[in-house]
Amino acid sequence: MVNAIIYCRVSTNKETQETSLKRQEEELTLLASQYHFNVVSIIREQASGYELERDGILELLDLLKQKNIHAVLIQDETRLGRGNAKIALLHCILKEDVKLYSISHNGELQLSESDSMVLKIVGMVEEYQRKLHNIKIKRGMKRAVAQGYKPEENLKNLESNSGREKIEVPVEEIVRLRKNKLTFSEIAATLRGFGYNISKATVHRRYQEYQQESTESEEE
Repeated sequence: MVNAIIYCRVSTNKETQETSLKRQEEELTLLASQYHFNVVSIIREQASGYELERDGILELLDLLKQKNIHAVLIQDETRLGRGNAKIALLHCILKEDVKLYSISHNGELQLSESDSMVLKIVGMVEEYQRKLHNIKIKRGMKRAVAQGYKPEENLKNLESNSGREKIEVPVEEIVRLRKNKLTFSEIAATLRGFGYNISKATVHRRYQEYQQESTESEEE
């Protein structure tokens, strides 16, 4: 059974658009029936296609993450969005390995040559961003170890907690790595490599808090 979501959108809140919204739903329901899809949810919204902050589209993306969805049915690609918003949403949906079906094509959506080219470029950029992120983590870990950082001694119970993200971050390790001349970004990448879910901003904040506490202790 192919699970599907129907997404309908009109651009304004005018009463005259209610007819268009209802017509989209009826036509998409018929399309789903034609392909024997199991419609899990029908999303309707009245909002500008240039906006990404839309309740309906955010609900759609959430469902794609949570449910076993195989297809999204739309009137045409402009119902998802306009301009850059359309490209961003097409990318988000297609990378979930979900197929788009449209009334305009009476079946699977056929992207234009220009849209296909842009999506390929976006995919390549995203892949290189992942590679750079991994390289950054490895670089930070190597630099930390070269500076005398011993994860097997400093990060206790790593094996027993494997598979789960660590919430508590050892401030003493942030301080130790900072003293070894690592940047906040490198410290965050290093700790993430050892399983700690932490951002550069959090590392910087914890380090500032440590410095403030140290200063207050000295003054006392």
